[in-house]
Amino acid sequence: MLKIAHHKAYIHPLPDGHRFPMLKYDLIPSQLLYEGLVEEVNFFEPTLIDRETVYLAHEPNYVDDLLGLTLDPKMIRRIGFPMSRSLVNRELYLIDGTIKASHFAMEHGVAFNTAGGTHHAGRDFGEGFCLLNDQAVAAAYMYDKGFAKKILIVDLDVHQGNGTAHIFEDHPDIITFSIHGEKNFPFKKEKSHFDIALADGIEDEAYLDLVNRELNTIIDKIKPDFIYYQAGVDVLASDKLGKFKLSMAGCMKRDNSVFMACKERGIPVEVSMGGGYSPLIKDIVNAHVNTYRSAITIFEF
Repeated sequence: MLKIAHHKAYIHPLPDGHRFPMLKYDLIPSQLLYEGLVEEVNFFEPTLIDRETVYLAHEPNYVDDLLGLTLDPKMIRRIGFPMSRSLVNRELYLIDGTIKASHFAMEHGVAFNTAGGTHHAGRDFGEGFCLLNDQAVAAAYMYDKGFAKKILIVDLDVHQGNGTAHIFEDHPDIITFSIHGEKNFPFKKEKSHFDIALADGIEDEAYLDLVNRELNTIIDKIKPDFIYYQAGVDVLASDKLGKFKLSMAGCMKRDNSVFMACKERGIPVEVSMGGGYSPLIKDIVNAHVNTYRSAITIFEF
């Protein structure tokens, strides 16, 4: 059974006019149910993760300041959300959802978190709407507990996974791979184990050829026993913060490539949603739903 982490806390209230599309976290599960792709039984509700687990990927002082609501105002501005207890708790639910989804992925081949992919949060900083890095903490947890010995984090958001790269820059067994826009945020890039920075305006054919070639080459070189997939849909041509020109169909073919690579090799994969900033919320939601559709088809749920 496909298992999907979701919690009502994911839909956090923001000030009117805020550019982050928080509504999508309400619409994604609703659309999945409406289309009959899943049933209520597919969803599970995460709980608040403990701070000691968060310490596996983040500096304790940063975590303590965040959980104590004592972050420096400059850091709060860097994150881009008004700080509150409910916002911080949202991050703790996100992380638990991704960790539990990792265990379900080991059992069923693939599992999802309806939110997450908070890849701009580094060891000791938050940034770009990311307070804590759910997939980084989950990867560190899976490695620390011995559930995986070699982990690959595949980040196909249009923005570099700078926080994830920052956390694992010296790690020999948690490998980071990011394909992103060369001239897009973050403007100070970190060093992933594998970085591919692309020019603005890339379209389906060139992008998909590159993803297929590089992803399969890296997987065969690294031979991971677990994969995290950050499936941001801000690669769409319609995205107002992305600079690529992928179609909706091209975005789904990208997902197909990742899932086929995992399925053919028997590597479990956890999927967190990542970014998406198209002006029409339906375009964001439909692109995310297509990622589930792809996994359901390829893993034959």
